[in-house]
Parts: sequence; C-alpha cells; structure tokens
Amino acid sequence: MGKTLGFEWLVALRFLREGRMQTLLIIVGVAAGVAVVAYISALITGLQASTLEKTLGAQGHITLRSPQDVVLSARLPATGEVVLSEAQPRAQGLRSVVNWQSLVPVLEAMPEVSSVSPMVSGSGLALRGQAQQSIALLGVELDRYDRIVGLRAKVVAGTARLAPGEAIIGRELADDLGVRVGDRLTLQTATADGVINESVRATALVDLGVRDLNRRTVIVPLRAAQSLLGLPGGATNIDLKLHDVWSAQQLAQDLRARYPYKIESWQENNAQLVSALNAQSVSTSIIRSVVMIVVVLGIASVLVVSVVQKQREIGILRAMGTTRAQILRVFLLQGAVVGVLGSALGIVIAVGLIWAFTHFVKGSDGLPLFNITLPWRVGLNVALMASVCGVLAAIAPARRAAAMDPAQAIRL
Repeated sequence: MGKTLGFEWLVALRFLREGRMQTLLIIVGVAAGVAVVAYISALITGLQASTLEKTLGAQGHITLRSPQDVVLSARLPATGEVVLSEAQPRAQGLRSVVNWQSLVPVLEAMPEVSSVSPMVSGSGLALRGQAQQSIALLGVELDRYDRIVGLRAKVVAGTARLAPGEAIIGRELADDLGVRVGDRLTLQTATADGVINESVRATALVDLGVRDLNRRTVIVPLRAAQSLLGLPGGATNIDLKLHDVWSAQQLAQDLRARYPYKIESWQENNAQLVSALNAQSVSTSIIRSVVMIVVVLGIASVLVVSVVQKQREIGILRAMGTTRAQILRVFLLQGAVVGVLGSALGIVIAVGLIWAFTHFVKGSDGLPLFNITLPWRVGLNVALMASVCGVLAAIAPARRAAAMDPAQAIRL
C-alpha cells in the first residue's frame, strides 16, 4: 500500500509540474479566495467585538429594576360588561429594588454570571461658579462597577477613587464646567424633602466611549447617591455581567419567570444593533460560500483540462496495469496538493492584509480604528475548508480519468 501511494504521489506531482503555469494560476486563485475569506472573517469579527465593547462599555449585559407602578380600575368589570376607559400613566418616581441586598449574592452564585453591581441612578445638576450642567448621577460600589464596565481602564486623568465626598466625572462635563482633577464642584438634586446640595472633589476624568455620556455622567459612592436622591438604603437597578454576552436574552427570560422585577437584556435595549450584527454575520457567510464555490470551480476546471491534456499518459498508465482506483487517487491528490498550497499561501496573504489594515488605516486620533487579528482556529478552519474543497473539486475530473478506456486513450 505504501509503494502504491508513493507511485500515486509521484504521478500526481509530475502532472502538476508538467502544467506549471496552470498549477501556479490555480494555487494563486485558491490563495486569493482563502485570503479573502480569512481577512473578511477577521475584519467582521474585530468590527463586531469593537462595536459590542463600545456598546456594552457603559452598561451591564442584564439590568434588573423595580417594576413600574400601574394605574388599575377601582372596580372590576362585571361578567359580560365591556368597559371603555383610558388611564393616564402614573408618574414614575425613583423606586428601590425590593430586597436587593439579599438578591445580589443569589445572582452572583449563578454560573452564567461573572459580576453583579447594585446602583442608584437619577438626575441632578452639577454646579461650579456660574456654570451648571444637567447630569446623570450614578451611585456605585467602585470595585463591583469596575468589573461590569472596566471603569478604571477608561480613566484619562487622575486616579479612580470613590471615598466619601469624591466623584468621578466624564471628561466633556469637566470641560463644560472647567473642572480638573482635584477641583471641587457641587451636586444638586431635588427630592420629596427638598433640594439637596453636596460638594464633592473630582478624583478622575473618564472617557466612556460616547460623548453624550461623557457630557452628563457623574459617579459617586453608593451611599452618597442614596442620600442625594432620597433613597436611603436603596438601589434603583442591579447590573449583571455574563461570561457569554450572547446568553443574556435567555437568562433574562429565565429571571423574569423567577422574579417579579423588570429585567432587560442588552439585546432588548439595542435591538437595531443586534439586527446589524446578524446582518453582518449573514453577509460574511454568503461571502464565504460564494468564494469557496469559485475556488471549487477553478480547481475543477484546471483538473478537467489536465485530464484532457493527459489522456495519452493516462491510457499508457492503465495499459501498464494501473488500476482505476489508482488513477482516481492521482487526481484527488492533485486537488489536495493545490488546496493545501493555496490555503497556506492564502493565510500568509491574509496575515499581511491584517497587518496593513492595523498599521495604515487610522482614526482621527491616529490610532487603529479597531483591533483586528486572525485567531489560529479561524485560520485553520478556513485552510481546512479550502483543502477539502480542493479534494471535492477533483472528484469529477478524477472519475472521468479513471473511466477512460486505455486503448481509446492511447490512440488519441
């Protein structure tokens, strides 16, 4: 068997060498297809990862809130009675999640959840001298919140710290107020007990990735926000970060079945983004399929031409005792060789394209638009796919060659 296989390899490589130009062109064609598939896969993966990072960089994967108040009729309708009424929605004040302190460790123990962060959020004003800006006030436990959004990695000035009387603010808001690290500003809120003012010192300026968030975000300790927003001991929402971001929708449904809270996943809050990501994935799959079809047709066409050109040689080999199975394997090996060589060259080209994109395509800040890499698993899968396509493309020409009558082939 070893000698037979060695004979088939020898014949396959000789046929490829005799048609050097055809062989070279088809290898380059396979390489181009593999490079396109690998590069597009890496590009779309990098783009989606960057988009998700920016979108989820300032929010949890799942958010749990207290349910809204609903106005109900004072009288239940009688059987068969039709009531036409319209109830004006009730104004929704800040409400704390019931028993949130007991709920946090339960959520943390779930295997899908990596981090949990309680939060108090509300609106207010930031004042400094004659300047004032409306703000979104967030009260958090810094270590927990950092595990949700990576806040410390977003610091552009100062050091993220939230001791009593300290605050972290967005850098656009700092520019609007003329605040630098170490400066003091006043936070003002309106509660049922009246207007509350508190002076805080800015310990850090952060870039949350969205200019609007940078222009209105002020982060203070959880207890400070509870006092400022008139919600002592409360938490308006609980943010969850998951190990797998795409499992958020299913987990949110499971939690809604278990707890009487308003629970939303990031997919529900970003439906248009999810649709765009799905469209990108579908487009990538279509591109892969079309390119692989082109690769198969290219290899098959070259091998069909090779069969026609090598009819005499094939007839001589058959007359010398070469079996149909051996002829079949000769052309299958040619397809495999072309697929493997083209795949290897294509991966090298794809790596070069990725390097060029990373080093020459820059944003307005002079940095790469987003990180793009070719994971070895993706490269290996694309190369294997192209190699298998090479073998599949060779099946029809190989069967045609194996089916030749030796006498007729020699006379041609």
